[in-house]
Amino acid sequence: MFKKILIANRGEIACRVIKTARRMGIKTVAVYSEADAASLHVEMADEAVAIGAAPAAQSYLVIEKIIEACKKTGAEAVHPGYGFLSERSAFPRALAEAGITFIGPNPGAIDAMGDKIESKKAAAAAKVSTVPGHLGIIEDEAEAVKIAQKIGYPVMIKASAGGGGKGMRIAHSDAEVLDGFARARSEAKSSFGDDRVFIEKFIVNPRHVEIQVLGDKHGNVIYLGERECSIQRRNQKVIEEAPSPLLDEKTRKAMGEQAVALAKAVNYDSAGTVEFVAGQDRSFFFLEMNTRLQVEHPVTELITGIDLVEQMIRVAAGEKLALAQKDVKLKGWAVESRVYAEDPYRNFLPSTGRLIKYRPPKESSADGITVRNDTGVFEGGEISIYYDPMIAKLCTHAADRATAIAAMGTALDEFYVDGIQHNIPFLSAIMENERWKSGELSTGFIAEEFQGGFTGNELTQELKARLSAVAVMADHVENRRKRLIGGQMNGRKVKYDQDRVVRLGANDWLPVSIVSEDERVLTLDNGKPCFVKSAWAPGQEVWRGEIDGKPVSVLLRKILNGYRLSHRGVSVDAHVFSGREAELARLMPEKKAADTSKKLLCPMPGLVVSIAVVDGQEIKAGEPLAIVEAMKMENILRAERDAVVKKVHVKKGDSLAVDAVIMEFA
Repeated sequence: MFKKILIANRGEIACRVIKTARRMGIKTVAVYSEADAASLHVEMADEAVAIGAAPAAQSYLVIEKIIEACKKTGAEAVHPGYGFLSERSAFPRALAEAGITFIGPNPGAIDAMGDKIESKKAAAAAKVSTVPGHLGIIEDEAEAVKIAQKIGYPVMIKASAGGGGKGMRIAHSDAEVLDGFARARSEAKSSFGDDRVFIEKFIVNPRHVEIQVLGDKHGNVIYLGERECSIQRRNQKVIEEAPSPLLDEKTRKAMGEQAVALAKAVNYDSAGTVEFVAGQDRSFFFLEMNTRLQVEHPVTELITGIDLVEQMIRVAAGEKLALAQKDVKLKGWAVESRVYAEDPYRNFLPSTGRLIKYRPPKESSADGITVRNDTGVFEGGEISIYYDPMIAKLCTHAADRATAIAAMGTALDEFYVDGIQHNIPFLSAIMENERWKSGELSTGFIAEEFQGGFTGNELTQELKARLSAVAVMADHVENRRKRLIGGQMNGRKVKYDQDRVVRLGANDWLPVSIVSEDERVLTLDNGKPCFVKSAWAPGQEVWRGEIDGKPVSVLLRKILNGYRLSHRGVSVDAHVFSGREAELARLMPEKKAADTSKKLLCPMPGLVVSIAVVDGQEIKAGEPLAIVEAMKMENILRAERDAVVKKVHVKKGDSLAVDAVIMEFA
């Protein structure tokens, strides 16, 4: 077994590998760019080596620097994580020449299956059902349009070396192919150093189901069940689960055996994933194979009890698989939510900056429920513009799907992040969605269920009563503490006939009263009392307690005369007033937002890729004005109306903050 390994990656996956290596008694080496000098994976590893500037092309993607770090530290093997160099066959070949072991599949398997085009050719040769498409190299936009027309719309344009939704576009027309082809190639070049793309038929109302395979260097390959990854946004997975609510045992076996046959055909010898697009009738087609560890691997680990990183290390060291197919048992249900640094209320634009507070729910395993949080950040750390915006992967495991989903809802309610925007409210809203709970999924789920974007979950009467009760009790606890500290009560008991008015958001005014010493709260709108029990103290970010005997967790931030509350996908300001204060508050004029209609503001921190207009140019609604890249994704900013460009304030290569003025209109 290896004594020391190097992790050629960053963030949560580097931390994840370090945890398993530490448990196995293996020392670890981290590598880091200038932007990651103070990152968590650097702190966790036994040693760390600087490898270059912040852009990945100057650090994490430079093979020579990784090999140099291995020689410098004496690392015997390298785990590539996912992304970066994990699916480049040149990397394990270079490591082998330097006498260093690659903790992953052999280069031949990567060549055969890691490349999206070559993997489809191999699958077709093995008589595996594949999605109709064009597997050859596409030279330009004109050829792409001809191919798309032949296949029939809609089509998907995908980066050959891609993954993670990068370099991927869906097109429904010639015009969308022309635009999507250029953008996909540009993103592919930026993210993977390879601008080749291919086109295939886009299956309408599909589901994304993938099989985890595991092979060794002695010809043994098994499958470890499936994961469903149909909850996607812009082809980027958001929520995954294992097993899939779609499959029955017969389909699971057929899909697993097909994945194993394909892996054996290319002598696959590590952890890998065979992805399928599945129809609602349980038909399935080979999509691609990822010759690496997947982001969503924790849900497979939770239902099988198998540490995939450990298995990869053991296989790389030459050990035979200790498991046969008959030993693989799926137990319970697991759900994973990807917590991203993005603003769901602004069309999920990336958010960067410092994590002023980062308080995830505690990892635990009790009462049949497991909570796991794979993360690579820490309080006080910074979310950079240079890398993927993932903050954490929050997972729950329980005996059944409904319980795992309920546990995820509770865990998300307790996940406190401040300093940047994040998608936790959106994830919470999905956990409350009835279609999600029923398991009737497709890759179009988010677009269909959140048409027009995300504006927060519905504030139902039940949630209004619950949140107003939390707000008034938190206010009561704070006021009682102030009076006790100030000596105002002089030993007397607090009088409990305290009427309050809670304003939720801008328009909901709810009369609420605390009516007894056992903290019984009466919402006067419906006259129905509820019993509130909590040990919450001022300063705690999460209000935990019981309302009518049911556990409730609410994120709570102090604001003037109240709190900003986040719970079950709802984020709302709750102001607590006395009766007289409420009367006066209703008379206060609303603050008007500044007029920005004649300015194009940068919607996210990012780099200017290009400017499409010049001073004095007439533009029409819908025309592209600029392209801004943030976290490896290119975002086209378009004109919202006809106008004339008065002045362009930025140029290609400029780094912009959120709401920076890009140009003004006459």
